[in-house]
Amino acid sequence: QVHLVESGGGLVQAGGSLRLSCAASGRTLSRYAMGWFRQAPGKEREFVAAINWSGYTKIYADSVKGRFTISRDNAKSTVALQMDSLKPEDTADYYCAAAAGDYYRAYDHMGQYDYWGQGTQVTVSS
Repeated sequence: QVHLVESGGGLVQAGGSLRLSCAASGRTLSRYAMGWFRQAPGKEREFVAAINWSGYTKIYADSVKGRFTISRDNAKSTVALQMDSLKPEDTADYYCAAAAGDYYRAYDHMGQYDYWGQGTQVTVSS
């Protein structure tokens, strides 16, 4: 069992930055691909970014490519999402997730993830 806890959300003006963090307990994250998803009010949860076991493979949604950066520290069992040049449309609850998949792969589908955090709220004002 993996327990994930997100932190770092908050209110920021458009153009600003936030850094989200996801900490794991229960098992080391080093054998899990990790992902970030978000859900805006009234919308479905969507993929944001993902990273494979080693951190070598990273994938991003087109809407955040070039603005967001995912990273991981397996020694600390943490995953981060650096969000720059934030836009009002980035406003959402952000969730981290863990997938016990292939070593080389990162995943962009919710169904591929086994564990989820409770989410952290990000609000970007215009």
